Amino acid sequence: MRKLVSPKEVKAWRHSPPSKSLGFVPTMGALHEGHLSLIRKAKSENDQVMVSLFVNPTQFNDPKDFENYPKTLNEDLELLISENVDAVFLPTTEDLYPHGQGMKVTETEFSKDLCGEFRPGHFDGVLTVVMKLFQIVKPSAAYFGEKDYQQLLLIERMVKEFFIDLEIVRVPTLRETNGLAMSSRNRRLSSDEQIKASLLYKAMKEFEDPKEVQATLEKEGFRVEYVREIKGRRFVAAWLGDVRLIDNVDL
Repeated sequence: MRKLVSPKEVKAWRHSPPSKSLGFVPTMGALHEGHLSLIRKAKSENDQVMVSLFVNPTQFNDPKDFENYPKTLNEDLELLISENVDAVFLPTTEDLYPHGQGMKVTETEFSKDLCGEFRPGHFDGVLTVVMKLFQIVKPSAAYFGEKDYQQLLLIERMVKEFFIDLEIVRVPTLRETNGLAMSSRNRRLSSDEQIKASLLYKAMKEFEDPKEVQATLEKEGFRVEYVREIKGRRFVAAWLGDVRLIDNVDL
């Protein structure tokens, strides 16, 4: 596995040879089976696979959340080697934001709803860093999980709006045996919270009325931000302790 640090190294590796298809999986590290499902899907559909590991500071509206985000670089690299990934991109903040954060990609409608309402500026940061990564890596296809469904829709829209020659591939949410959607943030849950967190998915599936979902979660100690239904899909965001959990299900 090639370890590439700078955009210049990525571009040089990408063009030798340039004819091979490249599946790209952008991540913020703290890898889990959900990430590995993206990697395996990319491997099955491309000649080569690259994964990026970068905790993007511009998508965190809360500095404490950024500081507490789990960082497991050595474990991540071992996992990528075991999955026979061809290359890993390990940029620094200075690599991706050489002139600071004065220029960004902004979506003015859907990014203000759901998570965007409670995390101002979050999707500006997501879209900006993903655009930068796409321009550096120039992949044939990029793979994203459906757990972050709002993010997925916004990235798909960005690719269409800016005529980026790239396929966005959706990969279904991978769940623990108790139904909890796999997430890097789950590492911050205690063992008891891991069990209780599974109620998020169960409540979403069990009740027809979103108000019942919210009432059930709040009764169990969750601090609910929203339970909403948009175009046949139910979205939920709720805090359990100091960990923010999101999930969605197709109705």
